[in-house]
Amino acid sequence: MNSSFDNIIKSEKPVLIDFSATWCGPCKMLAPILKQVKDSLGERVTIFKIDVDKNQELASKYQVRGVPTMILFQNGIQLWRQSGVLTKDEIIKTIVEKSN
Repeated sequence: MNSSFDNIIKSEKPVLIDFSATWCGPCKMLAPILKQVKDSLGERVTIFKIDVDKNQELASKYQVRGVPTMILFQNGIQLWRQSGVLTKDEIIKTIVEKSN
């Protein structure tokens, strides 16, 4: 997973990683919000969900202590990170501002 993950985050297009867990209530609230973000931004962003229980090494590498945690990457560089649930508009604004 790590080498493919590294390839994913090296994209020139912004990549939003959603570190989440199946047992996490706020993670379930965030999923439809991220779908709306994807619907709004389309091909301008890639969004991936990473299950921290199945990918503990990756969660540890990025020091994910709580879920949900979103991390925005572009060209392999971490541009932004936030724990908790944000609104669709807050997430879109962040992606657009940070990736320009």
